[in-house]
Amino acid sequence: MTAQRPAADELVGRFIRLSPFDAADIPELHRALCRPEVFAGGYGGGPAGLPADAEAFDAFARSYYSAGDAAMPWTVRLRGGADDGLVVGATKLGDLDLPEESAHIGWTAYDPGVWGTAVNPETKLLLLDLAFRHCFGRVKIQADAINARSRAAIEKLGAAFEGVLRRHKRRADGSWRDSALYSIVIDEWPAVRAGLEARLVAAGERPVSRPRERGVE
Repeated sequence: MTAQRPAADELVGRFIRLSPFDAADIPELHRALCRPEVFAGGYGGGPAGLPADAEAFDAFARSYYSAGDAAMPWTVRLRGGADDGLVVGATKLGDLDLPEESAHIGWTAYDPGVWGTAVNPETKLLLLDLAFRHCFGRVKIQADAINARSRAAIEKLGAAFEGVLRRHKRRADGSWRDSALYSIVIDEWPAVRAGLEARLVAAGERPVSRPRERGVE
């Protein structure tokens, strides 16, 4: 069966919920993501892509998370606990190619306060499940080849390394990046899903909370 475009409905997990991206989310995304450490690994074109202020971030986010026939952007919110509903990131299911049954999970970034928590594995679980339930056969995930942290996170998902696309994309500073390419195909999905679910069980029952910054309520 040919892949079908999913409905843009909220996706709810144990630790997070993914809501379709709305421009009203941008001020909260600015707080969560407009940080040098977020852009350092290649997000938004790398360090030189860091917006200078809230107005510049607004323009960046509207472009980066634009929707359309081939793109479904999402805002990542915490679920449960004191920070229920707090925006901690954004992502996109993009490059939707229904005849070829392929998609791409990317454009992803999180507030550093939730790095290493259940947020990323559950985000990937919800999006991969959405794609494979709608008959996509291959989901691509990629990162700047020099971004060891992102590559390790992708490999931990159980994605297969396919190689490096050389001189693949321009960074914001004008240099060219090589992209490390990974994928998960539908035959691998049961094992990948089991691994992600095991990680979420190991995370326990306590909701994820974003650590408070000194002097910030």
